Amino acid sequence: MTIRKYLILNGPNLGHIGARQPEIYGSQGLDSLPALLKELNGGTDLGVELLFHQSNFEGNLIDRLEKARREGLDGVAFNAGALTHTSLALADCLAWIGVPCVEVHLSNIFARTDEPLRQKSLMGKSCIGVVAGFGILGYALAVLALERRNAAGRDEK
Repeated sequence: MTIRKYLILNGPNLGHIGARQPEIYGSQGLDSLPALLKELNGGTDLGVELLFHQSNFEGNLIDRLEKARREGLDGVAFNAGALTHTSLALADCLAWIGVPCVEVHLSNIFARTDEPLRQKSLMGKSCIGVVAGFGILGYALAVLALERRNAAGRDEK
């Protein structure tokens, strides 16, 4: 049995998840992700490999996405942070690499009415879905969605 591999990719200012502004982003770190996946999967290990990468630099994120394509990864759970709303370069990369991606946000970007720019995503049209507002649980939901999609044999972007 082949173990599927998923990239958990984080953009600028997301290197301190769980410690940075917990009132907005929650207090759980990415180290809790394997246990959350197991819990969501009825207490059974999902049997996937998670690869983690974070960068504060747009070009580095693009390089990692292109590497995910070369590696033949099965999917990406991607929280691009503020670059979600501003980076045409990331949107262009996601549009061509052919790796299924779920856009993830710790906070509910659509409820952030005090900052209308944060309610828009340039990446969303190239993602198979968006999970927002559930903190770290959002990454687990994204991986679970990718895994169920792959297990069903779907091959669309």
